[in-house]
Amino acid sequence: MTGSGRASTESALSRLFVGPRAAKSVVGFSLPGGRPLFRSGQPADTLYFVRSGRLGVYRETADEPSHLLGVITPGEPAGEMSLIAGTPHSATVTALRDSDILALSRHDFFEEARRRPDVMAELARLMIQRARQAPSASGVGRPSVFGFVGVSQGVDARGFAQEVAQAVSELGITIAVIGSEGAHQTPEWFSRIERDHEVVLMAADHQEQDWAHQCVRQVDRLMLIARADTSSPRTSPVVALTAAQLHRQTDLILIQPTDAVRPTGSDAWIDCVRAERHFHVRRSPRDIQRIARVVSGTSVGLALSGGGARAYAHVGVIRAFREAGHPVDFIAGASMGAVIAAGYAAGWDDQEITERVTAAFVTSNPLGDLTFPMVAMTRGLTVKQRLREHFGDLEIPDLWLPFFCTSSNLTTAQTFTHHRGKVRKALRASVALPGILPPVVMGQDVLVDGAVMCNLPTDLMRNWHRGTVVGVDVAMAEGLNAADIARPPSFTRWVLSGEWRHGPPIVSILIRAATAPTARETTMAHAACDLLIAPKIDGVELRDWRAFEPAVSAGYQATKAALERLDRPLTRLRRGPDADDPMLGDMSPIVEAVRAFGPE
Repeated sequence: MTGSGRASTESALSRLFVGPRAAKSVVGFSLPGGRPLFRSGQPADTLYFVRSGRLGVYRETADEPSHLLGVITPGEPAGEMSLIAGTPHSATVTALRDSDILALSRHDFFEEARRRPDVMAELARLMIQRARQAPSASGVGRPSVFGFVGVSQGVDARGFAQEVAQAVSELGITIAVIGSEGAHQTPEWFSRIERDHEVVLMAADHQEQDWAHQCVRQVDRLMLIARADTSSPRTSPVVALTAAQLHRQTDLILIQPTDAVRPTGSDAWIDCVRAERHFHVRRSPRDIQRIARVVSGTSVGLALSGGGARAYAHVGVIRAFREAGHPVDFIAGASMGAVIAAGYAAGWDDQEITERVTAAFVTSNPLGDLTFPMVAMTRGLTVKQRLREHFGDLEIPDLWLPFFCTSSNLTTAQTFTHHRGKVRKALRASVALPGILPPVVMGQDVLVDGAVMCNLPTDLMRNWHRGTVVGVDVAMAEGLNAADIARPPSFTRWVLSGEWRHGPPIVSILIRAATAPTARETTMAHAACDLLIAPKIDGVELRDWRAFEPAVSAGYQATKAALERLDRPLTRLRRGPDADDPMLGDMSPIVEAVRAFGPE
């Protein structure tokens, strides 16, 4: 059984719809790819059963685009919760590909259920399982069929898909690649391919327009491939428009020149194809393996928390990851964690991260430009200048790795996620500790430090990819104590002692207040992790910007200890609905978070 609770062909539910014992009132029909089976808010008067093909479950709201919650595969029902509850449908279900559907009216279903109590028992188990899956954003299934479609001249989509397939097969996952030979095949043919393989890639080159449009109708997720060294078309490709109309989730793969120092062409192509995510690829084995992990659900996402000077520990975390050879495919952060994450996403190696962080924050106090506290204690010019020195005008989409950071929107009282725009501006908002740095104004919104509302963005990372989520929480260390806020006998002695370099004790109070989430927030952030790393860095004071080496060492030791305790590869720690997925191996449904506090 998969994480979606798929019914076997011998189940009571299957016998209700198929075979000699099927209910006489069952009717069948074909549903073309992209056509809705029912919409949110409509009456639930029919129980549906997928015989072949695949359905997508979407959440639709007035102020947000449609969001794919999951998929319903052959042998599974659709609409059962609302049918039994007697309420309108809470989600929209649409054919992800040409599908054959069986239907039984609400009245006839309850008549049959009275004669077949095992049917209702099976549905009850399925509904409980799906209800548990709902908060994880993985819905009732997993995408497993991907369309690799070229949208610029010179892209060998079939060849690229074959390279990715080879890398997926090396992970021990069965995979098939379908080219234009799949044109005009029946839904049963596609269902058989999907049943026999854990991942299916459908590839169409730029000139194969008819086949490309058929691919869009048949896949769970569309991956459009373009060459970064060619300009994007002035209008969105027809295949991208079709994907948007059919509510397909769309990714962009930008093929970069092999000697590219920095990615280029990102913003224009993202806007052109309406991509939700994008990946830069230089056709190197490392980049191909990254795409293979993305499509196989074995990617790794790293989320780094804020915590003042204690966030230096993230440098040690990254160092330990690299030393152990573990990949990071997605990265995010809040506050100082966002700065370290952006450096990693930009391609900085260990030495460069150390040198740049040292130059920006360690050798002199980044909060030294004190001013009369009308809005904040500092003018924020020093931090702004240092972010400019190290990130220049680099745009977030032009980072080598998918990256986002968070700030807190005081206007809307919500977390603000930065996926686009200049890196330095996003980071300036993410580190704007209230009372210490002036807030950042974007349009009509007032943004402050991301740690205020979301210090560890693991839930956002969980929604961004299907693989392992690693959270590093440096705010779990011991909080303030009397020594942290003890004031020197006089202002003069405070200056002469050199303590002024750390900023006044109020800085520690404000930093801790901003990075100390509630117990509920902490529990939720940690629950979204497959691996939680909490370095023991109580000896590093929040405003001690010179304590680089102790914090880095604590992060390194904690990460090394956590990785050594793992009983399976990091790429296969995915927990929740997909945990018992055969693609991800034989594992328990829930993986306990490993909390590594380093050596005592």
